Amino acid sequence: MPPLHPNEIPTTPALVRALLAAQMPEWAGLPVRYAGAGTDNSMYRLGDEYVVRLPRTPGGSQARELTWLPRLAPHLGHRVPEPVRVGTASEEFPAPWAVLRWIDGAEPGPGTVRDWTAFGADLASFVRELRAAPLMGARRADGLSWYRGGQLRGIAAETGTALDGCAALGDVLGLDLAALRDVWEAALALPDAEGPEGWLHGDLRPANLLVKDGRLHAVIDFGTLSIGLPDAEHSPVFDLPPQARTAYRASLALDDTTWSRARGWALAVAAMGIPYYWETLPDFAAECVTRLRNVLADAGVGSTAAGSPPGGA
Repeated sequence: MPPLHPNEIPTTPALVRALLAAQMPEWAGLPVRYAGAGTDNSMYRLGDEYVVRLPRTPGGSQARELTWLPRLAPHLGHRVPEPVRVGTASEEFPAPWAVLRWIDGAEPGPGTVRDWTAFGADLASFVRELRAAPLMGARRADGLSWYRGGQLRGIAAETGTALDGCAALGDVLGLDLAALRDVWEAALALPDAEGPEGWLHGDLRPANLLVKDGRLHAVIDFGTLSIGLPDAEHSPVFDLPPQARTAYRASLALDDTTWSRARGWALAVAAMGIPYYWETLPDFAAECVTRLRNVLADAGVGSTAAGSPPGGA
């Protein structure tokens, strides 16, 4: 993938082999091959059993999930990443990195999900279990605070700027931006979310969900693991088809106010992603455009203008 961030650390299979030789020599002879990347990490398969994950920027950290995932896993009914070894920062690579056990599965989509209603209920079950997991002494002050666990009004300025950035792209988005602003303002006018705070994955978009045999099998990439209020946790369900959203909402018994705040979060996060990734990661920008279309459809407002987003979404 091309660089996404100004301070990106380049990685190659040769670099991974050098890191293994220096810090985990027992695995240095295993084959290494590129396995993809997200916005925060690059991944390399290590043999058949493992995956090496390296932060894309020097400030990237996997500490929160390496510390807490082993403790949370027994409380969850779906597979989550299993850390095996942790590598330290060095001259070759200036950030901690990790080896995790590989989890087979495919991203959810029309060719992999057997029943979207069941998939939405499965995702709701995961959210419920994670939220109910004991805090085990963890606090937001312990590096477990993230903006998506706060109040919607906390990102009002950033969202306004993002919507301006979307408007600057013109009709190519094919979105009714005036209607989106109305939905956003209506969400901001809602009462603040109330506690209690609990565990949050933070980014349950389809790329972080794995399907096997047509059902949700695993949830991956807990780099945004945090403690906070739940409304933003629901927002990625707007990436999914209506049947999944309906089942998800019903399974968690989300009232109208909570659902409208979640819809506001979905709008805000997607709007922020479009200007930032428009040039560097057009497929992700296209996902954000699709989410905004789903937000408008769910709110029952707006219209679609001429034009298509990048990536054919």
